[in-house]
Amino acid sequence: MERSKEPDLLLLAELLAASGIPFAVIGGVALQIHAREPRTTLDIDVALLERGSLPRERLRAAGFRETGQHEHSDNWVGPAGTPVQFTDDPALAGAVSRAIEFPLGKVGLPVIRVADLLHEKLRAGSDQARRRSKRLQDLADVQSLLEQEPELENELTADEKALLDRLPR
Repeated sequence: MERSKEPDLLLLAELLAASGIPFAVIGGVALQIHAREPRTTLDIDVALLERGSLPRERLRAAGFRETGQHEHSDNWVGPAGTPVQFTDDPALAGAVSRAIEFPLGKVGLPVIRVADLLHEKLRAGSDQARRRSKRLQDLADVQSLLEQEPELENELTADEKALLDRLPR
């Protein structure tokens, strides 16, 4: 049984908003917000313009703890135990600036637009460095979004369409 990510997500949104840091929720939580048939996800993925702007002391004071750093991401765990991954992947900078706010508690939660989510899922689904199961899940997410909103196909590049055409029918 999954624990709710909402307490950590709400606290995180409040902290980042109070710090004035541009960010957007991406990944599985964004999919949960946009999809009619959302899937379960264990973590919260957040895109930042620059990880150096992350209010580390405020996060620690609120009960978040850092668990690791990688080339483009910092991993944390929220006070309620939810894993949080912050990324400053340059490919997501435009998506952060185009994020749509959804109400969450007393703040707005910036969430990647569905078209940006579609492109990001396709990019992740074609990244051979990722586990095959993760890539397949990302491509399944894309297919689900396209079934829900067929007009999103107009957003796809020729390479993205070719990737999807290679999937079993």
